Amino acid sequence: MAGVYRGMVDDGQVLIDNSGADLWVVQQGTLGPYAEPSSIRDDVWRGIAGIHGVAETGNAAYLTMQIKQGGHEARVMVVGIEVDRPGRPGAPPYLTFGRPILQGHYEAIADEKTGLKLGERVRIRRHEYVVVGLTRRMVSSSGDPMIFVPLKDAQEIQFLKDNDALINERARTAANPAFNRPGVPGLLEAAQASATQARNVNAVLVRLAPDVDPDTVAGEIRRWKRLTAYTRAQMEDILVAKLIATSAKQIGMFLVILSVVTAAIVAFIIYTMTLAKVREIAVLKLIGAKNRTIAAMILQQALGLGLIGFLVGRVAAGLWGPAFPKYVLLVPGDALRGFAIVMAICALASLVAIRAALRIDPAEAIGG
Repeated sequence: MAGVYRGMVDDGQVLIDNSGADLWVVQQGTLGPYAEPSSIRDDVWRGIAGIHGVAETGNAAYLTMQIKQGGHEARVMVVGIEVDRPGRPGAPPYLTFGRPILQGHYEAIADEKTGLKLGERVRIRRHEYVVVGLTRRMVSSSGDPMIFVPLKDAQEIQFLKDNDALINERARTAANPAFNRPGVPGLLEAAQASATQARNVNAVLVRLAPDVDPDTVAGEIRRWKRLTAYTRAQMEDILVAKLIATSAKQIGMFLVILSVVTAAIVAFIIYTMTLAKVREIAVLKLIGAKNRTIAAMILQQALGLGLIGFLVGRVAAGLWGPAFPKYVLLVPGDALRGFAIVMAICALASLVAIRAALRIDPAEAIGG
């Protein structure tokens, strides 16, 4: 459970680090682009690039969707990046195989977790994309692997309507009297062309120059551009404190339930084992064994049971963690804290058996 929580936090941290951004500029009043939808014009970057301290900008579009590949479906996050030059914010910082995207259309870089191979074709909405590069550990905050495509393609995937919707939209526009006013030629055609263009992005990723205060630049953007700008610290707070807060509470509840159940099971097992040795305990009392000696023996038994259970669980977590649907990050510190909690639970659970053992009458050794 702790490994699952650590993995969720790491997914959010990896998403921030891999973006290569120092600021995220999104639609005003939203927690975009990861926690909430955000839509801004794709020419906003021009005004941001002129602000003092901004070294580079990059438009980005994000869309989580299902894709079909090889007879099975996979949930991925499609990321649109600008490919006019390498190293822009939003592009994957490294590749394990292949090359960067060089064409403006129909090329993709996929995370290895998608199962896609180099040179393989994958269909996303209306077009097929050739996988020209592979990367690793490029995931969304939910752990979904990423597929990077050119920005223009991602804009079409996310914002452009399908053919049937376009036909219906054009028919509705043509039937609108406001676009058929006499003496205003081209008004209808302009409206129809505007309806078919996809010119929005979800965020502008900003990379700052060295020794520039992110809060100062973010404040300038909020003041003059009427947009919301998040620093790295603020984005971490959104992804960890807000986006996965509910999941963290659920995991905490599961841990409490498991602790209570573990204590009950250990107490029942130790109590049963103690009652099965009533004659032996009575003999010990008869020959002069002290109560603390008997209590220590039962406590050692409970701690030994907890140690065996902990070792089995730790080995199982290490073996099965990579096959778990979500990323599991096992930290040695969590293992040590878990071991301490298990020992404490077993010690408390042994009190029931110790109390029962101390009530045993030494005369039962003779009566038995």
